[in-house]
Amino acid sequence: MRTAYTSDQIRTAERALMARLPEGTLMRRAAAGLAAACADLLPRVYGSRVAVLAGGGDNGGDALYAGAHLARRGARVDALLAGSRTHEGGLAALLAAGGRVSGHREGRDALGRADMIIDGLIGIGGSGALREPYAGLAAVVNDAPATVVAVDVPSGVDAGTGRVDGAAIRADFTVTFGGYKTGLLVDPGAAHAGAVALVDIGLGPYLPEPEIEVLDDDDVAALMPRPDRESDKYRRGVVGIVAGGDRFTGAAVLSVAGAIRSGAGMVRYAGQAAPVSVVRERWPEAVITTLAAGEGVERVGRVQAWVLGPGLGTDDDALAVAESVLARDEPVAVDADALTLAAATPSLLRRDAPTLITPHAGELSRLIGVPRERIEAARLEHARDAAAELGVTVLLKGSTTVVAEAGRAARVNRTGTPWLATAGTGDVLSGIVGTLLAGGLSCFDAACCAAYLHGAAARLAADGAPLAAADVAAALPGVLRLLI
Repeated sequence: MRTAYTSDQIRTAERALMARLPEGTLMRRAAAGLAAACADLLPRVYGSRVAVLAGGGDNGGDALYAGAHLARRGARVDALLAGSRTHEGGLAALLAAGGRVSGHREGRDALGRADMIIDGLIGIGGSGALREPYAGLAAVVNDAPATVVAVDVPSGVDAGTGRVDGAAIRADFTVTFGGYKTGLLVDPGAAHAGAVALVDIGLGPYLPEPEIEVLDDDDVAALMPRPDRESDKYRRGVVGIVAGGDRFTGAAVLSVAGAIRSGAGMVRYAGQAAPVSVVRERWPEAVITTLAAGEGVERVGRVQAWVLGPGLGTDDDALAVAESVLARDEPVAVDADALTLAAATPSLLRRDAPTLITPHAGELSRLIGVPRERIEAARLEHARDAAAELGVTVLLKGSTTVVAEAGRAARVNRTGTPWLATAGTGDVLSGIVGTLLAGGLSCFDAACCAAYLHGAAARLAADGAPLAAADVAAALPGVLRLLI
């Protein structure tokens, strides 16, 4: 499991460690790790052109010291000193190693000729939009053909939140020190960070509880329910799915597909005549109940968890069946049209039983009354706020999937592919969530594992090409086979 921390948490840990070490030790460790990472990224160090952008803080010092390492190995290193002050030790080391300092005009020319640009303008203490000359330099860097390596965090990205309020450097790689920064793993900051490498500088014993967590294969495998010799379809978990309507019959098919393909012991599907006929044809394994107009789910039979909402519609009949599901005691995953109903009737989500909502930013906007663009700019903050305000677990879908629950560290999912942005994939995700809830996972763990499996299946199915939602469902057994 990867863990990430706010800027304040990192700085507090750094102060505690620095009090026990000779002055300058942490910077030397960071610079050595940065230089080694840069050397690995260059086809060869000797003869390469490296441009160092150095601000006035410790990040500028890290960049200058790393430039000195590379200069001693034969790279031509040009430093552009952009801050009102310069880290004197780092500058002296660079000049002693044969590096050069360029003026602003010459330095901008060097950026265009460089094989690598090291961004040491702003560190983890930076917040808000970049000001000049940094904003102008960010634009030049983003247009340059060089490989861009950010020091600790790309300049213009808020390390603690991932916010980007204006111009920001888009790095190919970010070399971060001591611990992952929250803003490197949550969009929009994550999109500016590129690949992220962690350099261990000894902060581990001084770090507090993390701000966010990122699960890996082993974490998910340990959480997944597994059948044993005593298992039957009931012990493995029965999922009730209420989805689809006259207009969106496919949502029912895809939700059921997600549940079946992710290992449900049984799927009980309930819907009106049109989606029932399509589900029956595609998934004969499902146990089906045809609902009359305005009817609830009392006849469906025993289930361990429910999926409610994909393609359901938002008319009075949909509201009636949603009320009947949410009045029960089983865990419920609330998605799509059921979220629209909940936005119009907030009392729907006021229940004592476990409740997981799976909105995208637009749906969350309607639920909590915050503009969509503000949610997109601060996904972690608003997912947490929604979890606390609504009293539910939140799986916020999007470029970074965030899972939040009051009183604990949020989790961020790093699997997936941009090809997932296609109709119906959210319905498959809902089905996976339902299976894991029925299998006994908590809302929080079910959401995290479902997002992980969904993203991994999309990667497997897409393999760099477009995919359809049904492809994601079909790839789920292959992903599970690798995990468990």
